[in-house]
Amino acid sequence: MHDFLLSRSTPGQYARALHSTVDTVAVHLAGTRAPRSDAGPAELEQLVAAVDLDRPLGDLEAVLEETRALYLDHAVHFHDPGYMAHLNCPVAIPAVAAEAFTAATNTAVESWDQSTVATLVEQRLVDWTAARIGFPAADGPDGVFTSGGTQSNLQALFTAREERLAHPHPRARQDRLGRLRVLAGEHAHFSVARAAHLLGLPRDAVVAVPARRDGCLDPVALERALHESAAAGDEVMAVVATAGSTDLGLIDPLPAVADACRAHGAWLHVDAAYGGGLLVSPAHRGLLDGIERADSVTVDFHKSWFQPVAASALLLREGRHLGLSTWSAEYLNPRHAVRPNLVDKSLQTTRRFDALKLWMTLRTVGAEALGRSLDRAVDLAREAAAAVAAAPDMELLGEPALSTVLFRHRPPGTGEAEADRLVETVRTALFDTGRAVVASTVVGGRRWLKLTLLNPRTDLADVEHVLGLVREAARDAAREQAPLSAAGAR
Repeated sequence: MHDFLLSRSTPGQYARALHSTVDTVAVHLAGTRAPRSDAGPAELEQLVAAVDLDRPLGDLEAVLEETRALYLDHAVHFHDPGYMAHLNCPVAIPAVAAEAFTAATNTAVESWDQSTVATLVEQRLVDWTAARIGFPAADGPDGVFTSGGTQSNLQALFTAREERLAHPHPRARQDRLGRLRVLAGEHAHFSVARAAHLLGLPRDAVVAVPARRDGCLDPVALERALHESAAAGDEVMAVVATAGSTDLGLIDPLPAVADACRAHGAWLHVDAAYGGGLLVSPAHRGLLDGIERADSVTVDFHKSWFQPVAASALLLREGRHLGLSTWSAEYLNPRHAVRPNLVDKSLQTTRRFDALKLWMTLRTVGAEALGRSLDRAVDLAREAAAAVAAAPDMELLGEPALSTVLFRHRPPGTGEAEADRLVETVRTALFDTGRAVVASTVVGGRRWLKLTLLNPRTDLADVEHVLGLVREAARDAAREQAPLSAAGAR
């Protein structure tokens, strides 16, 4: 009756199920030739709606075939060289193997009596990452794995808020909340503003610090903003610097930002969700110089470390500050507990053993191999930017700082408005055919196509192919526009 449950009496069913699943995925991967199918929303809605969830098929092989046709055939494949849109990466095979361990065992890492050695594995990786950042051991660094950069940023800002409010002040706590400010660059992730909202801060609590000409946070403007906040009677609870902005891949000048924070006694949070992979980069680690001076750092292993979603971490220079979010329950993590309970450090209660993915990857290929893979993506972005700059019908926004390239199709004589219009037309056309997936954004009031390169197997020929598809889509759009223009003229 309960043979569908994994137990000591069902190892055969378990093995057959996984073997069949792996075979299905492997055959599918070998046959993919594009990042996605050309199915549109209406077709996919019909496929999903046609499944009667109240009438099970009763056979896993039949379900695997149904799932292949419903899901795998129409999923977006980040391993395909034609996928160049967002911060999604191809995943390390050892990390996928780790998922089989954790899913079957179903370890929950919130308390010692649910996780035992899993707690120690996560803690070892936290310590290892803190050392890679350069946090001094004497400061007692610590951290915790999270669901992603949004959660890491939220907990970092919560910690910064509570640390700030712990300072003696003549105003009451509730009065101080309305005067707390977060200073962040113009290209800080939107989760910073959302975190401030969730923390009960006023709508104007996040102050955008003007950028330099290259788009990075301007340290001179930051100094000015810190002085102005103090003069207005506000308290800066945190300064957020970005090491790899989502839109542009920019890395703020961390040493100068750290200098300003130290001079004003401000908490420095570095959002390195994207650029954190540089911590193991043999060639480009210097781009993160200054990160060791932060009070807190966000790192997403599921971006530039090639791990499956989800695997992120928040690291603190002084781990004692994690206690600011600790909440105890007698049944789970009583205050008198003598063994470590990771829920003491986490905003989540039930939490997967995501650390095992990174652990098995490091034990199989090593940190340097991960870093070299990211180095390849960074180098490819520079090659791609050079190819765009050399093309007479393309416009490059600027040299890439990490692995993001912003450009648009703009033949000679094309005005700004027309170039803007073509961006979404081209992006949608490429996505709808499934032949390539690129992203878009707005910078300086103008629209741009965006290539986010996180696949070390992608090469310049793949980039040139996508540029060719951009040209083709733009020509098709021009042909469709021509009869409309002619009709309008009549």
